[in-house]
Amino acid sequence: MNDNSISIKEKLKQVSTATIATCLFKKGLKNQFIQDVSPLKKGKPTMVGEAFTLRYIPAREDLNPITVFKDPKHLQRVAVEKCPKGAVLVIDSRKDARAASAGSILATRLMKRGVSGLVTDGGFRDSAEIADLDFPTYHNRPSAPTNLTLHQAIAINEPIGCGDVAVFPGDFMVGDNDGVMVIPQHLAADVADECLEMTLYEEFVIEKVGEGASVIGLYPLTNNTLKTEFETWKLLNKKV
Repeated sequence: MNDNSISIKEKLKQVSTATIATCLFKKGLKNQFIQDVSPLKKGKPTMVGEAFTLRYIPAREDLNPITVFKDPKHLQRVAVEKCPKGAVLVIDSRKDARAASAGSILATRLMKRGVSGLVTDGGFRDSAEIADLDFPTYHNRPSAPTNLTLHQAIAINEPIGCGDVAVFPGDFMVGDNDGVMVIPQHLAADVADECLEMTLYEEFVIEKVGEGASVIGLYPLTNNTLKTEFETWKLLNKKV
């Protein structure tokens, strides 16, 4: 991980998924919000990290008896042990939460290894235990059955689909109370900078609206007097 990646992450931790969504929409990207996925527990710090992926295909009974977990090369277990520190493990479960994508033991192992978060468009078992971890996690809904009943781990760190969004290894994942956004890796630096500025302006807007100001000319900013006021506000509040 280089210094630039660290800087991008620190910036993205200060912005919301809503702001990122608007920023990406301005760049022509409309489908970067993972659908039907939410945090197991709200109120945790913003999740930020590069994607490390695991892909499932439908399980076939003769290939997925419970004994396959004894294989040290089982790809679900390998993904948990290979996911880099600071990354986010993103699991393509084909939007199928009828069987769990992982459980509390694997989530705990990821947390202890310094991984930044865990996302699936399926479900997790032991969901209450996972929710209580000091570790951001996102799924569709709780699911008790073992993954082997419906999912076969088939590949790690290749492009996947998660909640109808294309996720490429190295893309930046950002998760908050609203859900998870996927930022293409080559856009991450620009998006981080633009979102910080957008967040700063939204802070000004909230203050003005709280004082009773109209949103016309303010949001979006088209009024020249308000533009000047915003620049003065930044100086007075040491935002520049």
